[in-house]
Amino acid sequence: MTNETWDQIREGLINRVGQNNYRTWIEPLRLSQLKNGVARFEVPTSFHGDWVQRNFADHIRSHLLTTGAEVDRVEFSVGGEAAAPRAAAARPARSVARPVAVPDEELPGAPLDARFTFDSFVVGKPNELAHAAARRVAEGGPVTFNPLFLYGGVGLGKTHLMHAIAHELRERHPERRVLYLSAEQFMYRFVQALRDKQVMDFKSLFRSVDVLMVDDVQFIAGKDSTQEEFFHTFNALVDQNKQIVISADRAPGEIKDLEDRIKSRLQCGLVVDLHPTDYELRLGILQQKAEYYRGQYRGLVVPQGVTEFLAHRITTNVRVLEGALTRLYAFASLVGREITLDLAQDCLADILRASDRKLTIEEIQRKVAEHYNVRLSDLIGPKRLRTIARPRQVAMYLAKQLTSRSLPEIGRRFGGRDHTTIMHGVRKIEELAATDSQLADDIQLLRRLLQG
Repeated sequence: MTNETWDQIREGLINRVGQNNYRTWIEPLRLSQLKNGVARFEVPTSFHGDWVQRNFADHIRSHLLTTGAEVDRVEFSVGGEAAAPRAAAARPARSVARPVAVPDEELPGAPLDARFTFDSFVVGKPNELAHAAARRVAEGGPVTFNPLFLYGGVGLGKTHLMHAIAHELRERHPERRVLYLSAEQFMYRFVQALRDKQVMDFKSLFRSVDVLMVDDVQFIAGKDSTQEEFFHTFNALVDQNKQIVISADRAPGEIKDLEDRIKSRLQCGLVVDLHPTDYELRLGILQQKAEYYRGQYRGLVVPQGVTEFLAHRITTNVRVLEGALTRLYAFASLVGREITLDLAQDCLADILRASDRKLTIEEIQRKVAEHYNVRLSDLIGPKRLRTIARPRQVAMYLAKQLTSRSLPEIGRRFGGRDHTTIMHGVRKIEELAATDSQLADDIQLLRRLLQG
């Protein structure tokens, strides 16, 4: 088989593996030999070969078989025997002599969701600072705060903003190497590199990017070796004035089992909290989503009263909110009915019941912090000042009374506190509320705000 024939077969893999995977992993392959049922390919690095072997070897073999070739297996090597010493000798320089004009979609990161752009992100008071900071980073100008650390609960827009930054950077600066992946993927690739004795390849890859974006960094907490490598990668990129963007479900100082030196590094940039959505933001999200569906479901219109009802009742997170509207449109289309408030209540009965039951601890903490005019980070953090400790105990009490969460679960939401601390706080508020009328009034007001 000639290399020209392989080029034709290779291009036929585009539909099977996708354009981005093709350009990253398949296009660099060179067929070196097809003999005795073994197809051998040259690859740029051993990391590249291992990845293709694990993910695309079966596809390649299947396409080779369509030409009539007898192929039992495929193998990959780094540029042949003669090229190995040169590759090894060049390795120390990789972090300095980076490839030029390599777009971020060719890096082995997680795929970007085409829906998650700045245009599709609805901005409101709870997320306006995070949105502004993400926009600034996406401009690609001089690094002003490093890292940008975004944190908040599930479904509040962290991942959306991360993808939007990557999309914008790709469009504005296609020559920059932008790598986006989850913390779990970072950990998996590091463990894989350790197992395959390819740690230098791993270091070279992650320390040669222009922008590193790591989602859900709390997942590396407690993983000592991964934290060590993440720390050194972080420092190497900061020393080169490269941008780092990190997300997590809580502030750096509140991530249990994360090394103090990493917490310190993460706090040295801009730390931004995405607050739970308010009514106005939820309504805006629904209206944008309804506008999108108007083109897909011709003739179906969601009345303003229905979107207002859903924005009021579904307060858990944006994913649940959008999922409810998607179901409503699909149901009305399938049964051939107009969208009305009665239809919404019938179709979404389970979601509405779940929303009634599931008041979140994060929402309780936010309301209490607002009521007592204290910072949310202080409410959850370690400070023991009376002006903070009492509101914290009120929040603990309301979390126990208004949610079905266990004491250990509540403790985890309050900076990883022990369940006995939560129990003490609950009892203290119960005792004080019996004699302190102001405290009792505060609790009653907060109950109405949270349950209304």
